[in-house]
Amino acid sequence: MAIKLKPAGKLFIIAAVIGVGIVGVRWYQNRPKEVNQSVEVGKVTLPDAPDASLNNNAVLLPLPTDDKAVNGGTQMNWERMAWNSQFSGMYANGGVRTTKNSLFDKAHIDVTYTRQDDCNKQMADLVKFASEYKQNPNTPGVLITFMGDGMPAFMTSLSKELEPLGAEYQPVILPIAHGKSFGEDQVMAPASWKVDPKNAIGKCVAGVLRDGDVNILLKWAGDNGLKVNPDETTYDGTAINIIAANDFLDAPNKYITGYTEKRKLVVNGKTTGSDTTVGVDGVATWTPGDVNVATKKGGLVTIASTKQYASQMPNQTIAIKKWANDHRTDIENMIIALAQAGDQVRSYNEAKAFAAKVSADVYQEKDAAYWLKYYNGVEEKDLQGQMVHLGGSAVYNLADMANLFGLGEDKVDRYKAVYNTFGNLMVKMYPSLMPTFMPYEKAVDKSFLLSVISNHPELMQGKAMQTNYANEITNTVSSKSYSIEFETGSANIKPASYKMLDEIFESAVVAEGLKLGVYGHTDNVGNDAANQVLSEKRANAVKAYLLKKGLPVNRIEAKGYGAAKPIADNSTDAGKSKNRRVEIVLGE
Repeated sequence: MAIKLKPAGKLFIIAAVIGVGIVGVRWYQNRPKEVNQSVEVGKVTLPDAPDASLNNNAVLLPLPTDDKAVNGGTQMNWERMAWNSQFSGMYANGGVRTTKNSLFDKAHIDVTYTRQDDCNKQMADLVKFASEYKQNPNTPGVLITFMGDGMPAFMTSLSKELEPLGAEYQPVILPIAHGKSFGEDQVMAPASWKVDPKNAIGKCVAGVLRDGDVNILLKWAGDNGLKVNPDETTYDGTAINIIAANDFLDAPNKYITGYTEKRKLVVNGKTTGSDTTVGVDGVATWTPGDVNVATKKGGLVTIASTKQYASQMPNQTIAIKKWANDHRTDIENMIIALAQAGDQVRSYNEAKAFAAKVSADVYQEKDAAYWLKYYNGVEEKDLQGQMVHLGGSAVYNLADMANLFGLGEDKVDRYKAVYNTFGNLMVKMYPSLMPTFMPYEKAVDKSFLLSVISNHPELMQGKAMQTNYANEITNTVSSKSYSIEFETGSANIKPASYKMLDEIFESAVVAEGLKLGVYGHTDNVGNDAANQVLSEKRANAVKAYLLKKGLPVNRIEAKGYGAAKPIADNSTDAGKSKNRRVEIVLGE
């Protein structure tokens, strides 16, 4: 039976400007696969983990001891929520405080981990540190770590809090990315929503408002051209509605218990003066909330998750700019240590188990077996016999960090796409609370990571995470038609559509776990053969644009259907206009 967990972070703090604190906790579910133990081969071992990132010449590093490190290095307090994506950090530190022979010990830093699930408290502690550091440069550093998709709002609010201290004391996102959510954050709903997303119209999803999991819902809805009602006090039958939950366990509990509430009925954007009663049709949650749904009621499946939206929730770290610049060498050494730790955790079960043990010590919740169990994802049957996916996290090595920040071979800045996608989404959903957000270029400082990559090319030899895309999309997660403008009778894209194509590109980067389908369609004017050729050329023109932006060729499926699949009446000009379209599909 799942224990009652504390509400905690991974929430969008968009209401911080008006003094609203949002808190939440991350919990995870995984089942490790059975694999062989490390095989000693002289001074090296063969990687034994299913997601091994090191080659057969890899070295299994000695595990840290339990003894406290005495390296005289820079002291810092690192606040972090309970989250399995931090396994590399747990391994690198060796314990709650840096232990002897750990990677952080070798980097000559002295780090104390503090579990802090309250994002509001994290913000307050960093502001307090900045004030103290300005007065005394010997003050131990403070770092805070949580989900990357919430950073636009968090950084915007934090920047405002720090303004009185001056430009040097503004917050900065450091490229110390431990890993990411890889499946445990998800939207669960009836299977009919997978068959046809329009079945979600007029339905209600329980979740923590402005939380990362609700963001999965917003992205999925947007990718399918569905509206979402941002007001949790009204009901709009033409949109998906959100039922506010107190925390991530309350959301599934509302579904399990058959919770209902009265809402003001809205028609055409205006209240009618009438009320209606609504219930919970779906849930946005994370582990063990998803486990509770599966074991206590069942009936819901994964509609979309961070295994599909694979770039959405990287684990990011914030520091004060002045402290970061004063401790550049320390930060670069931390990146080096975390990169090595990522390769060790990915490649060796012994290292992964050690990271689980440290996690239990840091979080003071459950035991090592619990954290190890919930590191990988698992497929299980729910109470109604349906197969459901539960849990999943992943850690980064240096190649993954480079890919995240656009410093890898493909030059795609994945985090920029995530940051801007969800920053713009929050502005669109809640303009009065968040009219704008801190620009990405101001929020992130890649220079620390760039220096490590330049000076330590040997660390880039670890294999980066890769997605194996199917040859053809057979399971559609989302589909949306776009009116991309082409020159008359040709496949030349008009410049006016470049912005739309850039948005499609960023959406695809966030959903890195899915294959991208680009399907061209025409109206019925002209002969069928010419329409077929034109639709193919236009689909391939869009594909070429996205390839030029950096998407891999094996990820894009381009097809033309001519006039064979109309979505409107071709006997009217309006209908013909709708039929002349490019359909963007994300699927598996």
